[in-house]
Amino acid sequence: MKVTEYFEKAQGQTLISFEILPPLKGGSMQDIFKGLDPLMEFKPPFIDVTYHREEFIYKQNPAGFYEKVAIRKRPGTVGICAAIMNRYGVDAVPHLLCGGFTREQTEDALIDLNFLNVQNVLALRGDARQFDSKFEAEPGGHEFALDLVKQIDDMNHGKYLDLNIENGQRTNFCIGIAGYPEKHFEAPNIESDLAWIKAKVDAGANYIVTQMFFDNKHYFDYVANCRAAGINIPIVPGLKPITKQYQLTSIPRHFFIDLPEALVKEFNKAETPEARRQVGTEWCSAQSKELKAAGVPCLHYYTMGDAPTIRKIVESVY
Repeated sequence: MKVTEYFEKAQGQTLISFEILPPLKGGSMQDIFKGLDPLMEFKPPFIDVTYHREEFIYKQNPAGFYEKVAIRKRPGTVGICAAIMNRYGVDAVPHLLCGGFTREQTEDALIDLNFLNVQNVLALRGDARQFDSKFEAEPGGHEFALDLVKQIDDMNHGKYLDLNIENGQRTNFCIGIAGYPEKHFEAPNIESDLAWIKAKVDAGANYIVTQMFFDNKHYFDYVANCRAAGINIPIVPGLKPITKQYQLTSIPRHFFIDLPEALVKEFNKAETPEARRQVGTEWCSAQSKELKAAGVPCLHYYTMGDAPTIRKIVESVY
């Protein structure tokens, strides 16, 4: 079933969903199941599976020179989606990136997903690689998520890259995109950021999942701004608890978001790792309760491998 169909079927009730990381290369599906099993009693209708493009390392060769070598840190998104659907009987939402894919590879991935009866995808540009100063598209790939959305929508209308294909099968993907309550860090202002979102909606996007935020006012303002800009598709808040001291600096640095002063003060007053985890858990629980009371379509949790904390939060809300 499509994500948007779940929202319609819920008739205003707030659903719950989780997002997971594929295991590092060499890991197993048991790692995934171990993290998901404790969360499945909450009956999420769908689970997102992220994709990580290749990274580069510099490896010394026998001659003593350093070579740039591509590695893939977390393969397996498509296979993990199939395993999740088979084990739990829920829908999986694979993330598709511009980075690391040519248009042909994107089309092949979409064909594979269609054959597996995966009906939802989240279309993302992706981030710059670790040692790149800015995002670089794959040669022959998409530079912007807008172009990725257009390719998926083309396949939904039976249009393939090979123009000789006539009467090609129409796929039936529900297309999700990312939204940024505190704006995308590359956008010069919120108006420009919203213009890109509106273009993706006009190109076929069906719902939005937001970047994490720690002040619900950012989300409510974002929804209001989207509606004023003519963006009327469902907007799902993305949530993540802060549980470790280093995250006070790493999260704002990596995700270009602000942390509320009250949260930082409470976190800094906590003297033990357990106390800090409790502060972050309670803050995320309070966010979740307010958002649920406001009737958001779904609470989407970035689990990041921390099932016990996410479970505690969801138990407090549901």
